[in-house]
Amino acid sequence: MTANVSPSAIAPANDDIGADTRRDLYRLQLEIRLFEKRAYDLFLQNLVKGTSHLSLGQEAIAAGMARAMKKGDLSFCTYRGHAHTLARGVPMEKVLGELMQRDNGLMRGKGGSMHLTSAEHGVMGSYAIIGAHLPIACGAAWRAQYLGQDDVSVCFFGDGTTNIGAFHEALNFAKVWSLPVVFVCENNLYMEYTPIGDVTAVEHPAADRASAYGLERIIVDGNDADAVYRIAQAAFARARAGGGPSLIECKTYRHSGHSRADPGAYRPKGELEEWLKRDPVKLYRQRLAEFGIPEADIAAIETEVLAQVDQATEACKAAPAPPEELLCTDVYADGGWAWRN
Repeated sequence: MTANVSPSAIAPANDDIGADTRRDLYRLQLEIRLFEKRAYDLFLQNLVKGTSHLSLGQEAIAAGMARAMKKGDLSFCTYRGHAHTLARGVPMEKVLGELMQRDNGLMRGKGGSMHLTSAEHGVMGSYAIIGAHLPIACGAAWRAQYLGQDDVSVCFFGDGTTNIGAFHEALNFAKVWSLPVVFVCENNLYMEYTPIGDVTAVEHPAADRASAYGLERIIVDGNDADAVYRIAQAAFARARAGGGPSLIECKTYRHSGHSRADPGAYRPKGELEEWLKRDPVKLYRQRLAEFGIPEADIAAIETEVLAQVDQATEACKAAPAPPEELLCTDVYADGGWAWRN
C-alpha cells in the first residue's frame, strides 16, 4: 500500500488544524530557526566549542511531530537533535548552556551538542552512533505495550541510517511485536557528504523499503509543518490503538553543511537556492497570513521568540563553567565513578 502524502491529499482547508495550533507550529519553527542561527553566531565568537549539527531548513519536521505528541510520549533523536529537544519544551537556556559548556546546561555541560537528554520532557537522548537508538526506541515501546500504557516512542533518524543494519532489525522487531513506535526518516538527501541516491538501491531510502516489513509506504513533505502534523496525528493514533508501528519518510533539505566544519561544497550549483524557495519558516509565515492570522499576531510571536533567544544567550554568557568535581559524577548507575566488580 502506498501513501504519498501532501497537504491537499489530507485536508483541503484549515478546519482540521485551526488558528491556535498554527500559531504554535509557527512559534516552534521560529524558535528552532533563531536558536540554531544564534548557536552558529556564538560558535564564530568561540563561545560554542567543538562541532555541532544544525537543523536549519528542517524545522517543520520537529515542530509538526512534537505538536502532535502527548505528554508522556518519548522522543529519540540523532546528533542533529537540538530541534527535537527544543520542540518538546526544553528551555532554550538549558540547551544553549549545554552547547556553551556552562553549568546551567541541560547536562551541566557534560553532554554537549550530541547528547541532549531530558526525561522530564520525554527527550530520551540524542545518539551520536548512527542507528543505535532505533532498537532502543523499540525497547521503550515494548515497555509501554507490556505495561498497558498508551505512550508512543518516536524515533528520528537521517537517510543514511536506512543503510545500517539496526534500521532493518528495528523495523522487523517492531512489526513482529506490533509495537507503538513511529520511525521518522529525515531525508535531507545527504548522508554526511555523500548523496543518499548514490549509495542506495531505491529512490526513497525509507519508504521504498517499508513493504519488506509489511508497513505502509508513507512519504511526506518535510518542509510543510501542516503535512507533518497531520501524518503524525494519524500514525500516533494508530500506535495508541494497537495498530503497530509506522515508517514515515520526510523529504527535506539542510541549509548548511553536515556540521560546522562542512561548507557543503559537494552540492550541485543552484541546488541550495532552489530549496531555499521552500524555506519551511518563510512558507509557514505566509500560510498564517493566508488563513487570516493577523500580521500583528505574527509579529508578536517573532518579537517574543527573539527576546527568548536573547535572554537565553545572556544567561548562558553569565553562567559559570561546571566545577571540576562534576567530572567524577554520574559515570556509573549509582552516580559515582569508582569501578565495582
